[in-house]
Amino acid sequence: MRIGNLSGRLALFTEGGAVDVEKASGGRFGPDPQSAYEVWDDFIGWADAADLSEAAPFDPADLGAPTPAPAQVFAIGLNYVEHAAESNFAVPDTFPPTFTKFRTSLSGPQTTVVIPEGGNVDWEVELVAVIGRRAEHVAAADAWSYVAGLTGGQDISERITQLSGPAPQFSLGKSFPGFAPVGPWVVTTDEFDNPDDLELTCALDGETMQRGRTRDFVFSVPRLIEGLSRVTPLMPGDIIFCGTPAGVGAGRDPKRFIQPGEELVSHVEGIGELRQKFVPA
Repeated sequence: MRIGNLSGRLALFTEGGAVDVEKASGGRFGPDPQSAYEVWDDFIGWADAADLSEAAPFDPADLGAPTPAPAQVFAIGLNYVEHAAESNFAVPDTFPPTFTKFRTSLSGPQTTVVIPEGGNVDWEVELVAVIGRRAEHVAAADAWSYVAGLTGGQDISERITQLSGPAPQFSLGKSFPGFAPVGPWVVTTDEFDNPDDLELTCALDGETMQRGRTRDFVFSVPRLIEGLSRVTPLMPGDIIFCGTPAGVGAGRDPKRFIQPGEELVSHVEGIGELRQKFVPA
């Protein structure tokens, strides 16, 4: 099942188009896309049996972030061995670096992003996990049952801000407006043959920059949920950017950063693509 945000309203998506949830449910569920995760079991029970024959075509440009207002946004660093190497860091052994992207940076899958003046803007394609039930002290073996679904994300990063000062400012450098596009929708885990093994790709102006598989995570999605939930409860609708494979611009020789006029296309197997066009400040 595909759940998302069409013009600010909660929608289900089929091969034939989109279904407005408030209308299809007779008002049982409201129009807020974030609200579905607060009543996830009830919502998914209804959606599994819902009549989606009235699905209508839609413009992908009207898609918003499928989780537009999560209580918490977690982002994971150095979750691929090769990415840790290109970043000149050791591979994490106890738990990976964790930071946030402020939720004002969230956007839908097709956007125009402003390059901050004087900034070095980089790409990081990622799998994003969406929490469907409150998770506290969850064992990895049980963790998938707390996941509502998966979506795609770009952890766009401005490296000068991120790495300036006496200590890195990860969250600030990764939270400019539009620096967290997600989507195009949340796909429930039952739609995947193996949710632990999905391909991620990222191309800049048609040149492939990143290609990886989630089976190569240092810490799998269940292990991330286990580790995070030991420290803080994960709330329904929270999202986790799960880490990027090698191939970022800062890890290249010479370094390569996004220029005005370029287009970034990211794809996650079984989910879909994101498209970002970049303009100068």
